[in-house]
Amino acid sequence: MDSSRRPADLLDRTLVVVRGGDREAALRATGPIRLAPPMELSVAGAEANVAIGLARLGHRARWVGRVGADAFGALVLRTLRAEGVDTTHTHVDTDGRPTGLLVREDGIGDLASVHYHLERSAGSALRPEDVLPALGPGTRVLHLTGITPALGPSAARTVEAAAARARELGITVSLDVNHRARLWTQDRARRTLLPLARTADILIASADELHLVADGPTLDEADTVTTLLDRGAREIVITRGAAGADVTTTRGTHHAPARHVPVVDVVGAGDAFVAGYLSALLDHLTPEQRLHRATDTAAFAVATRGDWEGLPTRTDLTLLDTPTGTTLR
Repeated sequence: MDSSRRPADLLDRTLVVVRGGDREAALRATGPIRLAPPMELSVAGAEANVAIGLARLGHRARWVGRVGADAFGALVLRTLRAEGVDTTHTHVDTDGRPTGLLVREDGIGDLASVHYHLERSAGSALRPEDVLPALGPGTRVLHLTGITPALGPSAARTVEAAAARARELGITVSLDVNHRARLWTQDRARRTLLPLARTADILIASADELHLVADGPTLDEADTVTTLLDRGAREIVITRGAAGADVTTTRGTHHAPARHVPVVDVVGAGDAFVAGYLSALLDHLTPEQRLHRATDTAAFAVATRGDWEGLPTRTDLTLLDTPTGTTLR
């Protein structure tokens, strides 16, 4: 792997465990599905997108999850390994459960509709014993999302067990709320995510998701953030799309505007943002500096097609500051 992706000074001091319940095969329709358009095959999955983003930025990233013993599962593992992500704790399901499938249908403009086929998938059967051994010496961050517990009771118990073990070991717990309305209702999501959020050191949510981890439905954003900090969270990160993002700690709030780039595809922007934020955390940057790296990595995601294909290396990050129309020769 070239030095722009794996700085030598980072190899021995950073290890991120990014836990994912199900890395899915992804079919992307180039038109309305009912008209049988050509479809592009790739892979998708929030936690794995973050893992790929971290690996490209030079960190050691491990993805822990389950895939089916099928061709889609082989594609998932091949993609992760090709991107430098450690899959030594990834399990291939031997009980006949398939790799999950995600189908994306592009609509008018940048509107996209995503359909999930994850019920009884390999990822839904994720168990604590699959994940806990990965939380070994040298692990600095455990990253979780609200997607995995939506897959089923076993996956939900696993996420809770992983967060609890990480807390015992002094590992930083990062939680991206990442609510998917097509996977579970808001009420069910809130019942699971509210206690999970209380274990998080770093909580990341979009402005319209924050209520899912609020103690009461009537709490406004400021009160919710204050309550989360009072309960032990170190950093509350709120993403606001084109309006940028904020991070609040006990020392105050910082804002970073979004980078202005041509928007090609908004899917995956949140995962890119998280990868940038955690990368800067591992580099011991300040919360404000983390926020700026996060908005930079998100800009690369929205400016390219695909969930993870456009994620930057460290060298790539400098390209955002070059004058428009520059040709590198």
